[in-house]
Amino acid sequence: MNTFTAEVSRIQDLTHDVRAIELRLLEPASITFKAGQFVSFEVPKEGHPRPVTRPYSIASPPEQRERILLVLNLVQGGPGSNYLFSLREGNRTSFKGPAGAFYLRDDGTKDLCFVATGTGIAPVRSMILAQLQRQPDRPVTLFWGLRSQRDLYWQDEWAALAAIHPHLTVVTTLSRPEPGWQGASGRVTALVEERITSVRNLAVYLCGGNGMIKDVTARINAKGLCPIYREKYYDE
Repeated sequence: MNTFTAEVSRIQDLTHDVRAIELRLLEPASITFKAGQFVSFEVPKEGHPRPVTRPYSIASPPEQRERILLVLNLVQGGPGSNYLFSLREGNRTSFKGPAGAFYLRDDGTKDLCFVATGTGIAPVRSMILAQLQRQPDRPVTLFWGLRSQRDLYWQDEWAALAAIHPHLTVVTTLSRPEPGWQGASGRVTALVEERITSVRNLAVYLCGGNGMIKDVTARINAKGLCPIYREKYYDE
């Protein structure tokens, strides 16, 4: 793995506890990675004499090589998120990468279904943007589970992408919606159960908590055999 030095070029608070951090590569000046892979930061942890390593998925597409985008939750006491949330625009940081076996495969014959919960959307965003660039006419479906309205972000971006890519379907579901929510409600597992009728020509990518991954894997397997790629996501 290479070591990169980067400058924080943009910080955007997406919700009350989710932040997008854009890093501009300095040395080396660009990065080559597969959509879905992550980079790792060595960060201090209270009570530990040495830094600990924390991985963060790249949310930007691979063709954007001079900058990478990270999206993360602030976790109370989490050394990784506390370090990244402490960064300000203009600060420098370093990371290692890219790494990870959760990445978009090159099989151009299958329809794609992505299922994400929370900030598990980060690598999925990179994969979908790469796929739309690579094969805009292949069906792509995204089921994204969040908790309530205050946890929503990127809705306008997905709507704009779906408007210009007729083969892209995006459904955001809220597990605890407040009154007035017009969209899907409940867990993403229910969406998979209801809306995926056949897995005959499907490849599935899952990114989120362990419970979701187990449940969705079971629902997909009950419908038949197809490739399922998984990434357990820990907010820390």
